[in-house]
Amino acid sequence: MEESREILLEMKDIVKQYKMGDEVSTVLKGISLTVHKGEFLAVLGPSGSGKSTLMNIIGCLDTPTSGEYYLNGKLIADLSEAELAHIRSREIGFIFQSFYLLKDQNAMENVELPMIYTGASRKTCREKAKEMLKRVGLEDRMYHMPSQLSGGQQQRVAIARSIVNTPSLLLADEPTGALDQATGKQVMEIFHELNSEGRTIIMITHDANIASHANRIVRILDGSLYEGGETSDA
Repeated sequence: MEESREILLEMKDIVKQYKMGDEVSTVLKGISLTVHKGEFLAVLGPSGSGKSTLMNIIGCLDTPTSGEYYLNGKLIADLSEAELAHIRSREIGFIFQSFYLLKDQNAMENVELPMIYTGASRKTCREKAKEMLKRVGLEDRMYHMPSQLSGGQQQRVAIARSIVNTPSLLLADEPTGALDQATGKQVMEIFHELNSEGRTIIMITHDANIASHANRIVRILDGSLYEGGETSDA
């Protein structure tokens, strides 16, 4: 069954090294990973394990030292900077622990931003942003500034912003790290709803309880990746 599903991304023997003077630090040690469309995958690992570096490569924010990375059938190393920028704006939706909302823009304007960068009309941006904010239960907070929103509400704005361009992949980096347990659970419920609609989610986390919400877990430790098995029956 698994083999028949369409592959969204594939990493083959990914190595990432950094030079520090005469020393070479190997952060990722030959990582191979396949993610199918519609999966909800958690990458679980402690601080310093290499998970942030892996996330940056998956998100086309960084490049590996060696190895191959394919996203939607494209070899990322072959793409120009303009093509990579297109992928980051259209094909990947980013959700971060710190929300990264523009403080001088209200919720609506924050959600509109990715669409504005694509050249969409003002009317289209406004209508789609309203739709996405309703989707995450913030129809009554559309014109509130980030300072007027709770942490959970700010993260929901960030989720709305991440899905406004209908990306093929949602990449979430410690999405509940700045939230209390109850609010984090609400965010996970939104992720489950999005995944049930067919969206592919990769979530980076150090929290095993949060990782258990995914349907599959891989564990990263000292730059190496280990399959953690299915969790959907947990």
